[in-house]
Amino acid sequence: MACIEKGWKDLIRKIKNCLKRKKGIENRDNSIAERWEILSGNNNWEGLLDPLDYDLRRYLIHYGQMPQAICDSFNSETASKNLGTNRYSKKNLFTKVGLDKNNPYKYEVTKYVYGASDVPSKTEKVKVSNWIGFVAVATDEGKVALGRRDILIAWRGTMCPAEFNDDNDWVLVQPTKIFGDNMDNILVHRGFYSVYTSLNETSKFNRTTSARDQVLEEVKRLVEQYKSDKVSITLAGHSLGSSLATLCAVDIVVNQINREFPVTAFLFASPRVGEANFKKAYDKLKNLQILRISNASDPVPKMPDRGQVEGSATEWRVYEDVGFDLPIDTTKSEYLKKDINGHILEVYLHGIAGTEGPKGEFKLEIERDIALVNKEAPLLKEEYGVPVAWWIVKNKGMVQREDGSWSLNDHEDDSDFSE
Repeated sequence: MACIEKGWKDLIRKIKNCLKRKKGIENRDNSIAERWEILSGNNNWEGLLDPLDYDLRRYLIHYGQMPQAICDSFNSETASKNLGTNRYSKKNLFTKVGLDKNNPYKYEVTKYVYGASDVPSKTEKVKVSNWIGFVAVATDEGKVALGRRDILIAWRGTMCPAEFNDDNDWVLVQPTKIFGDNMDNILVHRGFYSVYTSLNETSKFNRTTSARDQVLEEVKRLVEQYKSDKVSITLAGHSLGSSLATLCAVDIVVNQINREFPVTAFLFASPRVGEANFKKAYDKLKNLQILRISNASDPVPKMPDRGQVEGSATEWRVYEDVGFDLPIDTTKSEYLKKDINGHILEVYLHGIAGTEGPKGEFKLEIERDIALVNKEAPLLKEEYGVPVAWWIVKNKGMVQREDGSWSLNDHEDDSDFSE
């Protein structure tokens, strides 16, 4: 009887999703505002993942665009003195990366976040600091579209050579800055924890504050400022950024930075962060939900498998996933070439727009421009006529002066950090 009832419920959900697509949903923008709590996982995404709920698709793409915004505005020009920083100011970020037009979900970026990484050399390790995330808050207009005052924390994926070293540092350490004395033998990935908590005395960005310090201070401020509103805290990360989002989300709840407000993390292509005791600690936390989106052709969500415990020559532990899993498979997409890199964030967002579940095929249910897939790599089939790696800065940031000469002007400075 229970199986029959579940079958009917699944059928009804499929019919509703079909009707939404066919009728165009006149109140489409309002549906996010009305359903944000279940879309953020207050019911463990029950009945929303297979088939993937139409509004949840939109919701995930909305949040997935936030780590992508960091990548799209990250200064990777090695000739620039601003290498590793933002190209655009907080005020202009969303406009410059194309997230302002036809987008009702308005945010104000309030803080840029920098993380420190170790660069190994022949004689020593050198710290470098790079822009790795931001904190934003929904504007009054965005609050209406989102149904609440959303505090957003976005973390980008690996972009710098030093960060690959952190990614590959699978040793397990105690996250004492998060859990304090209540450790219960909890262990997490040393490289990710280092990026999240390290200082760098040679950089103005991390001389006195780590990425963790910068985020928590800003979230505390915003929670206090909007304590009379209906508030949520949402984190979004890709790859390395998903690991940082996991640590940060747990940190916020463990240390009650959120007060009573719900915290949700959407993780795209996330590697594993901790072992069994970390998972147990996560499972006990209230007001925290994590959804992991994993692409079938992406090996990263299956890593690491195990890590050596710091300080021990013989003890190893198995890494475990936390939260709920949403599998996608972009190899089913008729738009993409075969054997492409399934780890790229734009591929993930394309997959979310078109996934029909593990047993289904691929059909774009969301009108997400396929041209976005070719932003940084040759992923689309040539028949679609989209240039390869078309997301480039005009003249690589070189601008012409009044006297006709040229200079590099690739950074809008509104820094919170003094020299």
